[in-house]
Amino acid sequence: MSSALEQLVQAINDVLPQTQCTRCGYDACLPYAQAIAVDGEAINRCPPGGAEGIAQLAALTQRPVQPLNPECGSAGPVLRAVIDEEHCIGCTLCIQACPVDAIIGANKLMHTVVPDYCTGCELCVAPCPVDCIQMVPTQRQWSTADATQARQRYERRQHRLAQRHSEQPDTPAARLLATKPELSDLAESGPEQRQAHIQAALQKARARRQKK
Repeated sequence: MSSALEQLVQAINDVLPQTQCTRCGYDACLPYAQAIAVDGEAINRCPPGGAEGIAQLAALTQRPVQPLNPECGSAGPVLRAVIDEEHCIGCTLCIQACPVDAIIGANKLMHTVVPDYCTGCELCVAPCPVDCIQMVPTQRQWSTADATQARQRYERRQHRLAQRHSEQPDTPAARLLATKPELSDLAESGPEQRQAHIQAALQKARARRQKK
């Protein structure tokens, strides 16, 4: 890649909000920036960036402004993940999914989200086996400082995965290994014990939803 192209990739990445939400269809913000600069990918695939982000990308790439691609979602308020700690079973799946290490906890212990670190990416919601994570709107205005912090935390996580486990960072194996020490007790238990633990938690979650 030429120096000029590398500079363009960096400039595009600087404009992206660094939520690492993957709603653009890429594994993180940097791969999307590379796709825009190198492959001519559309500039309207970032819902968190909204119309302002598209306008900035248009100026950088000298392309016309386009409306946000609805296939990627819609723009909206900054969200934050909230864990119903009473029903958390400590499976660590949300920790593995979080691209910026905004969730703290350990195997079979309650997890919680650090609000200042959460990017609202929603990647922790689907893996939760007991449906105890909700995304709530905030009054927060996503700033350049927020984006810088999110990128730094994402890059530190990627570096840690590569250093500790010699895995490509954006793979399921790497995300699992990110919390390998905390997962050791669960990994050493038998499959019947693990399944019974999850099934019991699922029954509690279903009962809770029926009461709503």
